[in-house]
Amino acid sequence: MNTIGRLLTLTTFGESHGPAIGGVLDGIPAGISIDTSLVEKQMERRRPGQNRLVSARREPDQVEFLSGIFEGRSTGAPIAFIIRNTDARSQDYEQLKDVFRPSHADYTWQERYGIRDWRGGGRASARVTAPICVAGALAMTALKSIMPQLSIEAAISQVGPITVNGTESDAKVEALLDRLRKEADSTGGVITCTIDGLPAGIGNPVFDKLQAGLAAAMMGINAAKGFEYGDGFQAASQLGSQHNDAFLMKDGKVVTATNHSGGIQGGISNGQPVTFRVAFKPTPTIGKPQQTVTSDGKETVLEAEGRHDPCVVLRAVPIVESLAALVILDQWLCGSRK
Repeated sequence: MNTIGRLLTLTTFGESHGPAIGGVLDGIPAGISIDTSLVEKQMERRRPGQNRLVSARREPDQVEFLSGIFEGRSTGAPIAFIIRNTDARSQDYEQLKDVFRPSHADYTWQERYGIRDWRGGGRASARVTAPICVAGALAMTALKSIMPQLSIEAAISQVGPITVNGTESDAKVEALLDRLRKEADSTGGVITCTIDGLPAGIGNPVFDKLQAGLAAAMMGINAAKGFEYGDGFQAASQLGSQHNDAFLMKDGKVVTATNHSGGIQGGISNGQPVTFRVAFKPTPTIGKPQQTVTSDGKETVLEAEGRHDPCVVLRAVPIVESLAALVILDQWLCGSRK
């Protein structure tokens, strides 16, 4: 399934080492002024080669819009775009042609399709998340015209065992990632996202609840292993008297005294900030010796080479924000509004 959404749909295409990756975003309302600076900003935040702590692959990630935009505004037609791959080094993956990388998509992809693109992981590569950032920036632009007060902000809240909460933790994270680079290893992390200014009434129960749409989108990101909103798993150990959000009146509006629900009740936004967290596993391709097997069934030891991130969350923040924007706009278009 390469498409997400119902009325606002994004279909992505391309492989890590193909000539280009791209997408078709259908459903953006007509007349929206396209904020190309926001597109560039989101692409810059996700782009590899930014610093020594991320993949050394250097891609300019310049977006070429092919349709759906005229004189700087959306026409209502599908917005098609491509991002050309310019720094693919397929020779780095020759050693992986007949080897299944542990915890990667190599084996399962081969079993599912009977063929796989071994160059950088092909369609299973994190490279294919770049079109999500383009589409997400367009969705954010549209949302700003509909809900000017809305903000969607994600941030890294954990890297490995380190809770990220300021300058001191930043230094610890940098030291950890430096050590992982030297040891040819990797670690996981957590990204926390807050959607503020979302009015009450967004969401489509029963099987398209707001949190269900967000969870499905986030779990579609490469390396995502867990999703929780509000108090999440912590709620399982609480009492009802601890977890319930009491209703109050403030400035003539219904509000809650607390936000254990994470801004969602009954699958519908309640007007409070929507908060959720996404957990990511360690990057599976590492340089340490790992036991594995070849495509012809022989056991072997793999020491992967190439350019890989020691922690995927460093570049996943704009992807989380972009998918959140796509989900919110789609649910709004699907009638969850007064």
